[in-house]
Amino acid sequence: MRTSGMMSMRAAAAAAAALVLLTACGDDGGDSGGDKGANQGKQALRSGAPTPDPTRIPDVGDKLQSRIPDQSRQVVAVYGKGVNSGDATVVLYTKQGKAWERTRSWTAHNGKRGWTTSHHEGDKRSPVGVFTLSDAGGVLPDPGARLPYTSSGSFAAPHYWPKSHWTDFNYVIAIDYNRVKGASPLDQTRPEGQSKGGSIWLHMDHGSGTSACVSLAKSGMEYLLKHLDPKLHPVVVMGDRAHLAA
Repeated sequence: MRTSGMMSMRAAAAAAAALVLLTACGDDGGDSGGDKGANQGKQALRSGAPTPDPTRIPDVGDKLQSRIPDQSRQVVAVYGKGVNSGDATVVLYTKQGKAWERTRSWTAHNGKRGWTTSHHEGDKRSPVGVFTLSDAGGVLPDPGARLPYTSSGSFAAPHYWPKSHWTDFNYVIAIDYNRVKGASPLDQTRPEGQSKGGSIWLHMDHGSGTSACVSLAKSGMEYLLKHLDPKLHPVVVMGDRAHLAA
């Protein structure tokens, strides 16, 4: 009986250890699903932290939250690591009823010098703000985009750039900063003037900061192209975490 009891205790201990390992093996980057947001809510309850308001985009303060159009039911949130950092996380939120649900997330990059609330040509910083997403395109054929898609070799990055950058514009989604909505991302018209910069896109990642765009993995771009729906009025909310929370 003593031997049987010891074996039962060892089996229970082994099962508990396996459970700890499984719990610890979380997703540390790349694509992740909406259950991560639900887990964060459970963790908040266990820790005694305030429960996130499901009717708001997490970690976005009143200033930018109020600029999200009432009709928008898709938000691409770009959470910059710091005001002077080129590292970021992109999260797609979809509105179900009155609640925002975390749909997917990806590691990403923004301007190599970080973020600014007063973007200008050549500053290597991404603009903080809320912008609509209305047009897409790229070197590669349309993967099934819901946004209007322009396929053209004219998107190709110049080959005097480092080779790692040559595929940056295989897929792009234009961020409606200083551009004409409803035009191809290739349209160079800048309604606010050349000095305010432009051609700021979501595009494919090359592993480091950009000139001012936001970049993520090819799989992430394909997912966004296939799921961002003009009928749901998608917007991007973007900035470093301090500016987003203001």
